[in-house]
Amino acid sequence: MQNWDEVRTAYQVARMGTVSGAAEALGVHHATVIRHIDALEKRLGIKLFQRHARGYTATEAGEDLLRVAQATEDQFSQLLSRINGHGTDVSGDLVVTSVEAMTPRIAPMLVAFQKKHPGIVVRYLTGDRLFRLEYGEAHVAIRAGAAPEQPDNVVQPLTAQAVGLYASRDYIAKHGVPKDTQDFSNHRFVGHDDTDTRAPFYKWLATTVPPKNIVYRSDDAHAIFLAIRAGAGIGFLTEEDAATHSELVQVAPPRAEWAAQLWLVTHVDLHRTSKVQALVKFLKARINENG
Repeated sequence: MQNWDEVRTAYQVARMGTVSGAAEALGVHHATVIRHIDALEKRLGIKLFQRHARGYTATEAGEDLLRVAQATEDQFSQLLSRINGHGTDVSGDLVVTSVEAMTPRIAPMLVAFQKKHPGIVVRYLTGDRLFRLEYGEAHVAIRAGAAPEQPDNVVQPLTAQAVGLYASRDYIAKHGVPKDTQDFSNHRFVGHDDTDTRAPFYKWLATTVPPKNIVYRSDDAHAIFLAIRAGAGIGFLTEEDAATHSELVQVAPPRAEWAAQLWLVTHVDLHRTSKVQALVKFLKARINENG
């Protein structure tokens, strides 16, 4: 690849944050690192880094280039491992993403995986935005809702979460329990702020409950959970989350149409790498063991 040494240098500068750190990682003199960065920026005609007293921070253009560089680095590492007969080695950076609501379940499993493979450096990124696997933003994504349809992704079902409607005992004492869905117009609800959310239960809520009755909205799953517990209204929770808090009352049991299907998503170029395969198998095994 033309000028790959310069791109690889830029990737290490972004990863380490300093010229000296990148030089140590690459085994070169710091002057070589500076020369590579300057030459690459001149060739591209754009700044890839903001220089400051503490080191280097990638610009938006730099982030775009470096995501591709990271994916390429991963593929080169896997190729070298196979050539050297170490295809089963599980090490290096492993970037995993999920919606924030999954953090209490996923984070402990990633720690357990890291204990099994101490050569792995875990980066766990959460949020509602879809990380672009084709640009190397993540190795493994755990997504909820309808099956992802992005091209060149390998999509596997992980599990389905049972979701029901819950309210606090204080709310029930004040407003009672809805008799049926027709009675929902007489109650207050907690919902998601994003009207385009992919969660099937929030889509159901939007078509069943009048908008004026959804009186508390948030894009933060934890904030929604706390609002339901505090008595803001009736809202959706997983059975597992609700069971840990005695002040919550089930208003409606889980329905199949509300089930939150979770998917394991990887990019076809990295799907067969040792670390991705090891994590995928580990997560499936843990889910099967724990239900």
